[in-house]
Amino acid sequence: MIATLNRLVELVEHRLTDDLDVAAVASGLGTTEYHLRRMFSSLAGMPLSEYLRRRRMTVAAAEVIDGAELLDVAVRYGYGSTEAFGRAFRSVHGAGPADVRRDGGPLRTQPQLRFRLTVEGNTAMPTRITERPAFRLVGHAVRVPLVHQGVNPDIQAHIASLPASEHERLKGLSDTEPGGLLQVSADVDPDYTEGSELTYLHGVAVAETAPVPGDLDVIEVPAGTWAVFTTSGPHPEALQAAWAATATDWFPSNPWRLRPGPSIVAVLDRAADFSTATCELWLPVERA
Repeated sequence: MIATLNRLVELVEHRLTDDLDVAAVASGLGTTEYHLRRMFSSLAGMPLSEYLRRRRMTVAAAEVIDGAELLDVAVRYGYGSTEAFGRAFRSVHGAGPADVRRDGGPLRTQPQLRFRLTVEGNTAMPTRITERPAFRLVGHAVRVPLVHQGVNPDIQAHIASLPASEHERLKGLSDTEPGGLLQVSADVDPDYTEGSELTYLHGVAVAETAPVPGDLDVIEVPAGTWAVFTTSGPHPEALQAAWAATATDWFPSNPWRLRPGPSIVAVLDRAADFSTATCELWLPVERA
């Protein structure tokens, strides 16, 4: 995976003035666009689209300082007007093209990324691979912003709005793995951008043919392979650390890649105040 990401960075450099067909690039590198984007954003700390924008504005700044016509520069880097180019330029550098041309700065340069393998992995990641037939995730869904670290207040408020009797009703519907009440994230931005919207469902898993009450939301999950990671410790920090470790440690070391589908958290045990918890993180995978 490290070599694949470095090749992607090289291709980005050669296509700074062109539209980058990420799906075609991923196919040529022997992977999928979904997996490539998720691994890039997890390891680089920014979405691929954001890295591409920063690199374009970094290189464009040199042309602006050299006195090139702004419209020519704008068109070369994919913008239809100097106004649109100026907004993108300012969002990266904190100053407009005219200011930078006059003063020579300020510039916020985005260096070309290089991914390197470091010897880590000294913490074991309890994992199992399981094949699951098609099933359904049923419960109460809401659109929420993606939060990388700490408690997501929108999810917290959504769960708190459900009466205790509803939690018990949902538990009674659960009839297949993953068992118990589940925290489901679906329709996640492929770049995993902080603040982007996703569908969060608080509910349970049921068999594909199980009857579902009409007042519940349903996510259909096709048959496939899942990697299941067990986490334990402070919540949600231990769970979020496991998410990060799948990208930095597990996927680069194993012949699996992410496939589209919901990610599921099953809480196996927890403290009364939810300060600590033992969880299973279910991620949909396929052979790389």
